[in-house]
Amino acid sequence: MSDTARARTFLEQVADGTAAPHELSLTLGFKPLSFGEGTAAFIMDTDPVRHGNVMGTLHGGVLATLADSAMGFAFATTLASDESFATLEMKISFLRPVWRSTLTASANVVQRGKSTGLVECRVTDERDRLIAHATSTCLVLRGSQAQGRGLGDGTSA
Repeated sequence: MSDTARARTFLEQVADGTAAPHELSLTLGFKPLSFGEGTAAFIMDTDPVRHGNVMGTLHGGVLATLADSAMGFAFATTLASDESFATLEMKISFLRPVWRSTLTASANVVQRGKSTGLVECRVTDERDRLIAHATSTCLVLRGSQAQGRGLGDGTSA
């Protein structure tokens, strides 16, 4: 099995419930929907009481966390077994307010180089309207830099 296939296997186990989800995803209530080579999608039902800001709409930090998780998992599908990554930069544009909705965060790796990568994410609602768009620049870590930062070791994306 290739290294990237091992990473996808772990991600698929998270999606099907045979590997424990990360606590943050449980706290916010989002879950993995699908994974592929350089892609990941998460789904989330929003609630203005649980996820709202003081103005009553979905808090931007919740949208950013959803997008960041999808982008991180998409990038993780490209990693070799001795690699990990760190996010260098993330940008998100909030395009439409949300109250109560089912959101899908669909991320894909735009460019994967030897040391850096670019990932983008579209967050859409159940009517396929674009709610937010995010990008992330990732730094590939190897050797001692990657130790303790792998998938499934409690410190994964």
